[in-house]
Amino acid sequence: MLHAQFDPTARRTLAVTAVDAKTRKDLSWQQLADAAGLSVAFVTAALLGQHALPEAAAKAVAELLDLDEEAVRLLQTVPTRGSVPGGIPTDPTIYRFHEMLQVYGTTLKALIHEQFGDGIISAINFKLDVRKVADPEGGERAVITLDGKYLPTRPF
Repeated sequence: MLHAQFDPTARRTLAVTAVDAKTRKDLSWQQLADAAGLSVAFVTAALLGQHALPEAAAKAVAELLDLDEEAVRLLQTVPTRGSVPGGIPTDPTIYRFHEMLQVYGTTLKALIHEQFGDGIISAINFKLDVRKVADPEGGERAVITLDGKYLPTRPF
């Protein structure tokens, strides 16, 4: 039976433990995702407390990280999502995403609604990809793809 968390404390504590184990064992997020048989974005989000893992994936990741059976069980529970408590984030990387949405949020909304109509982009039926590419002007660029299913608003 699938269980849900109503308090994020246990999953946040597990996230700290998982990241510590990942660091001590010098593992990458990709190695953990490969063991789980799922995408690197999904497994990373799950280990950071934002998704539930299927049983086999939870066991595989827990084995790599030397996590106990309680952790395996907890990794399978539906979390209370939302990883940035409070107001404006202070971490520079997370803040830049906040800034991007402050600048481009209304533009994204206008373009989505013009092309699709009234509705939302799902964060549940969703895919995320992060790639590093060369910048023709020197250095590197981050290409972030947010791929969510469009869900129209339905009158009732």
